[in-house]
Amino acid sequence: MAELPSGLLEACVVVGAHSDKIRDIHQLHQQGKLNELPLLEAEVLQVHAPPFVSKETNSSQVIGPAFSRVQRRRSFIKKKRRDRAPEALSNGEGANRAEVSSTTEDISVPKDLDLIALPELCFPGGLELASEQREDSYHFLVFTDLFGNRTHGVVAQFYRPVPACQEGVLQNGHRRNSTKARFYISFAVCVISKFPYYNALKDCLSCLLVQLRPARQAEFEETVKEFSAKLSLVPLPPPGQLHVSFSLRPLQVYLPSREDHDSPVIDINLHLPFLCFTHTVLLQVLSCLLQEQRLVFFSSDWARLTLIAECLLLYLQPLSWQQPYVPVLARGMLDFLMAPTAFLMGCHISHFEEIAAETEDLILVNIDDGTIQTSWSETVNLPVIPLAAAESFTSRAESLQLHFDLELCHLSAGTDVNALRSQRRDWQRQLNTQIQNIALELVVNIFRGVQDFLSHEHRVFNSEEFLRTREPADQLFYQKVLETHIFHSFLRDRLNRKWDAFSRMEQNTRNLMPRNRGLTVSPRRPPMSELSRSGYRSYAPPENKLSKKLGASLPNLLQPSSDTLTVISSNRSLCRKMTPDIGLKSPKKAVKVFRLPEFPPPLAYHYVQNYYSDMIASLGKSINATPPEESSLLARYHYLRGLVNIVSNKRIDALEDFQSLYKTDSDIFPSQMVKSLVDSLPDVERLQVDKRAELKRLISRLKRDQERESAHCGNGQEEGAIKRFELPKKYMQLEEFVKCVQESGIVKDQGTIHRLFDALTVGHQKQVSPDLFRVFYTIWKETEAEAQEVCLPASVLEHIEASECVFKVSSSVKTSRGVGKIAMTQRRLFLLTDGRPGYVEVAQYRDLEEVKVSSAPFMLLRIPSLKLRVRGRKEAFEANLKTETELWNLMVKEMWAGRFTADQHKDPQYMQQALTNALLMDAVVGSLQSSKAIYAASKLAYFDRIKMEVPMMVPKTTAETLKHKINPSLELAAPQAVHVLLYTPGQLWVSVSKGKVMVFDASSWSLTHTCHVGNARLNCMLEVDKDQVWVGSEDSVIYIISIVAMVCNRQLTEHRAEVTGLAVDKGKYGHKVAYSCSAEGSIMVWDVSTLQVRKYFRLSCDRLQSVCSYSGMLWCCSRESIMEVWKNGSIKCRMNLPEQQKGSTAAFSCALHLPEREELWSACADSGEVCIWHIKDTSKPFYCISLQDCTGCYCMIKVKNQVWVGGMGRSSTKGKVYILDTERYQVLKELHGHTDKVMALCSAEDRYVLSGAGKHDGKIAIWKVE
Repeated sequence: MAELPSGLLEACVVVGAHSDKIRDIHQLHQQGKLNELPLLEAEVLQVHAPPFVSKETNSSQVIGPAFSRVQRRRSFIKKKRRDRAPEALSNGEGANRAEVSSTTEDISVPKDLDLIALPELCFPGGLELASEQREDSYHFLVFTDLFGNRTHGVVAQFYRPVPACQEGVLQNGHRRNSTKARFYISFAVCVISKFPYYNALKDCLSCLLVQLRPARQAEFEETVKEFSAKLSLVPLPPPGQLHVSFSLRPLQVYLPSREDHDSPVIDINLHLPFLCFTHTVLLQVLSCLLQEQRLVFFSSDWARLTLIAECLLLYLQPLSWQQPYVPVLARGMLDFLMAPTAFLMGCHISHFEEIAAETEDLILVNIDDGTIQTSWSETVNLPVIPLAAAESFTSRAESLQLHFDLELCHLSAGTDVNALRSQRRDWQRQLNTQIQNIALELVVNIFRGVQDFLSHEHRVFNSEEFLRTREPADQLFYQKVLETHIFHSFLRDRLNRKWDAFSRMEQNTRNLMPRNRGLTVSPRRPPMSELSRSGYRSYAPPENKLSKKLGASLPNLLQPSSDTLTVISSNRSLCRKMTPDIGLKSPKKAVKVFRLPEFPPPLAYHYVQNYYSDMIASLGKSINATPPEESSLLARYHYLRGLVNIVSNKRIDALEDFQSLYKTDSDIFPSQMVKSLVDSLPDVERLQVDKRAELKRLISRLKRDQERESAHCGNGQEEGAIKRFELPKKYMQLEEFVKCVQESGIVKDQGTIHRLFDALTVGHQKQVSPDLFRVFYTIWKETEAEAQEVCLPASVLEHIEASECVFKVSSSVKTSRGVGKIAMTQRRLFLLTDGRPGYVEVAQYRDLEEVKVSSAPFMLLRIPSLKLRVRGRKEAFEANLKTETELWNLMVKEMWAGRFTADQHKDPQYMQQALTNALLMDAVVGSLQSSKAIYAASKLAYFDRIKMEVPMMVPKTTAETLKHKINPSLELAAPQAVHVLLYTPGQLWVSVSKGKVMVFDASSWSLTHTCHVGNARLNCMLEVDKDQVWVGSEDSVIYIISIVAMVCNRQLTEHRAEVTGLAVDKGKYGHKVAYSCSAEGSIMVWDVSTLQVRKYFRLSCDRLQSVCSYSGMLWCCSRESIMEVWKNGSIKCRMNLPEQQKGSTAAFSCALHLPEREELWSACADSGEVCIWHIKDTSKPFYCISLQDCTGCYCMIKVKNQVWVGGMGRSSTKGKVYILDTERYQVLKELHGHTDKVMALCSAEDRYVLSGAGKHDGKIAIWKVE
């Protein structure tokens, strides 16, 4: 039996007093023995839960026709009834009706529903009798099970008159004889749903009460049952832009959808807390929630308790409250407040004094008065939300327009209630969006930068280091929050790289900091221009910082090269006061509403089936009327139609609808539902499915995904575990040392850590003691702190760049330019003179000519000094650094060598690595404190040693052509191969590792987005349309990434083997068609607008590797041949491997068609020759270009009148790029830019060529095209 997702209705429960008790009270009242009306005990009178109708069938594979899970049902036993004459049921025997017996009454309910406490919660203040009619009232409930799953309830309380019954016969509170009422009895109807549709369910109950008021006693239960059955026919909208509406008369009810899978349903007025609390109190309450205090809300209105609590928890999204949550406590449940754990509960205001007097350590929030206090004091002495984040929140909140009446001032008086409700709903949706953005910004400002202190590989959070970067006044707040369950859950999502609303906003508003912190750069020091403690220079505006995003370490190529190191701004600057719109506006898709057909008689099977047929037809019309460009909306229509087909027992049609989601929006693909549906297929239908290729692929893919998920679940415990970084407690061998250093966040590069290990173990056994590492770690952190305390006056700041950081400061020493402290930045050395602070330039690293240790005379002694010779200066600079001389000599030489290497290779990362090495030397010398300390530190002089031993001179041709380098593996412990490169206007797309696509801004070459598409290697990428990049993967799927939204939610799954090539061309009538090929020889022709396969054929070949289209022909390259193919699949001609290239491992690696020259260029992975064929004579190549010192070629592209070839050098392991002249068939240039083979090439508007290398290099070189 297929398991269906929960629909709108879980159950509808009627609660009231037992008829026998009402009769007794009435008799006492008639006899004058009742001085005042007592409170009665509430009981469950009716329970209505789906399914309400079913079709009798012999098949065991029956799916109940209702949008709810078909559940095994159990019996709810009411309390023993008093003896009374049995009465006939007026509405017949129903599956969900009370069955009358002489002793007990059984009520059938869903297995997951616990009705024990429900009567008390429906009447939290007690079930009252009234002497006069009262207004209907509503309140809201939240139920939480042992696993933390929440169910939501909306309760309507209403009064019905109790007549003076002459015959004394009552049935469940419903009168049989209408006489003059003497008093009124309260009943409650509670609609229970898995989703918090508070406004919608309140509207539904309002419509029900309109029907119940005039209803006679005999009609009461049937009316409620029909109402419940109607709600069970309502499908819930999938996440996205499609809402659902239905008519219950007199109201049109709307069900808003979730924004995405990770977002909650929001059907609530989010501005309510702003009407109840000042901004200060509101922030205090949120602070208490983040610190997981024991909170109790109070109000005289039961409805406010749940609504305010729900709003506040939504403000904290994506952080999720993990503690007990009971927003409404009935009068008999106050002992819950004695629970020792953190909780969030709500009570009536009448219990305020009692609870405040008898409990301890509670935070008491008075919603009615808008105040907060503790149970022991009228003030709250808990840490507050960080000041900068709070100021930004307050500033933004003050701009909100919270009063709908102001929106109506210029409008005419409405006469249509549904039109007025629609207008109010639109206003509320817009306001809710603004409040969500403001609240999300608050959370982002509080927890910004958390991911910078995570080690994803080891699942470690360096909480100590994170705390150290927070403002001193905020430290206590973070110390408390970091220990909570709510933060732990949030941290687990960050470690799992969850891409949610927090991640999106954190990235979009991260203007003042690099997109990706280079984890090879250890120091976390803010630029001098942004140190909040200095106050000497205001923050640079974001527009001036745009070229300093360091995801790629490469500025605008049109501007002079500059070295911008990764730094972390102070927390205050991150949470700067923002204007209402900055960083928060995101393109919102227009909301569409699908209106359900009018409800049929809901208890008749054939009427219900006709209703589903009408809905399927209506959805079909909507699908046909929606253009293919609106794929996201199409996906929602297909999803809804799939649901309706399931409950109509049209399983194959449902599978077709869900299959369509891969091409429209795979994010909403309901894997579990489809799995259950497939499992429920009868044998006959399963045979039909196996005959249909697209459905068979769907089932195969589903099984493959399940196997992968099962394998992943095997590591579930590891995935959920989070460790805090702790200093080691035992001796560490190399492997443990590498892990410990990476967890600490000092450095991530394994080569650097190996050299550090050698330095710390000089003269000792190859293991590091815990005491030594503790000293090293402490000195490292102290040096960081000392550098941050440096306050430079404005006169000094004028001489250095805004991005520069001071990383090391010497003690006060005598120099040839005066007395002062020598300061080291990533760009220069300068002297900070004593007395009146002044700036004296010592040297920029690229201008150094000599660095050596000397000695200066002092009286009868010779004091060690550091002597620097600078280009363009006659006199050397000398500093009497005394005992620091040897260390500064090592550090300055390493910085000099790093600068030289970075300039030679146009790679700023070398400078970053040199800086890290220099600071590690400092920490090593400080921790060893022995005669061997300097020798040990020299082990870290990586660039200085290379410069001395193997001069890293770059050939002149390479130096002139190379512009810069990007390192996509910057944040990884080891480099990873660049598999594919693609340039689209303004963006560079890079495929690295398994399924990872990185997108760089082509103006600054900084990382802007990262997408994960599957888990397999990516073979090819192509811009197919203005908003589509297609990515072919080893897992046989073509992933489609939206260029605008930067999301991948569409997939083409028709291929059966890994996708190896993509091409695009114009079709017969001018519309675009795309071609894809897979390794086993299949070629598919796609309609780009509809994503449908227009043609399919298969070539007989050994691993088809690429396809290109020109003038009605396809050129296909396989390992053993290159084929010219008609577009009907027949081969026109075939080019086989040339005789000189044939061998046991010989194979074509790439081919390039030059149609204007009628030539085809080919290359092999194990040959240093490029063969040129004439397309009119394919028997053999007419010319071969031999590439000097080349063992193989892997990629080729044409740029202007040149062909660029990426290969591997023969005499070394260096990757090479060869530039060939297409006119003279000569090698124009041989470029040495990589330390591993060149695997990918792409052109950027014929101005630059970008080359990507294998895993031993992992970098992208940017070359200028001449």
